[in-house]
Amino acid sequence: MSLSIATPPSSPKSSDRTAVPAVELRGVSKRFYFYEHRTSTLREWFIRSVLRRPLHVARAEFTLRDVSFRVEAGDSVALIGPNGSGKSTALRLIAGIYRPSGGTLETHGRITAVIELGAGFHPELSGAENIALYASLLGLPRRELTARYDEIVEFAAIRDVLDTPLKYYSSGMEARLAFSVAVCLRPDILLLDEVLAVGDQAFRARCLERLQQYHAEGGTLLLVSHELEQLRELCARAVWLDRGRLIMDGPIDAVLEEYRAAQR
Repeated sequence: MSLSIATPPSSPKSSDRTAVPAVELRGVSKRFYFYEHRTSTLREWFIRSVLRRPLHVARAEFTLRDVSFRVEAGDSVALIGPNGSGKSTALRLIAGIYRPSGGTLETHGRITAVIELGAGFHPELSGAENIALYASLLGLPRRELTARYDEIVEFAAIRDVLDTPLKYYSSGMEARLAFSVAVCLRPDILLLDEVLAVGDQAFRARCLERLQQYHAEGGTLLLVSHELEQLRELCARAVWLDRGRLIMDGPIDAVLEEYRAAQR
């Protein structure tokens, strides 16, 4: 597949390219090792040592290869591509969950990442306790949480079950709670991975409206989703990854047109 890489569009929020970016990847690669054989017993270790066979047999696979792009403060960027293209890996690198195997990655500003809904929750704790726990994990001071607590509860629509242990929540209720905590914290940079696919239609519409408001107020948004029309509503720009490589970076309409044509 061969496509020219488009220049990312400028916008009123990001016209000054000399400003410190919210996110910048320069030649970033991520390599994972998959062990086809690992010595697991003392007997096996002794035999392999005597026979001079390797104790571990591993193969390396890249999920990202030499990827570079820059996200200005206030940008809204969609990461698109087929399954296994490296989209979620890129988000995890930006969030600091993974470290690059090569290249450099810089972020500036407080980041909230909703990559696995409910990660950081504890099933034995109540909804109220999990709000406090999740907010703490995201680095929110107690005073700020107190100021936004009612907003989180109202958006999640779980006031009636706040004192109920999370293990009794439905998956939709848990998803609403996780998203509500993340989006109501108003971080500088918000990373979302397939979040808009959860919940009922009414909640998804509320999520879409809240994200549009977040971006309108100057928030930086990076979003992974296979719902391309939702991405068009939320993002001005798209970064297309395939097999760990950057294929195209530009205005979302242009990138989606090329991406859809390549899928036919």
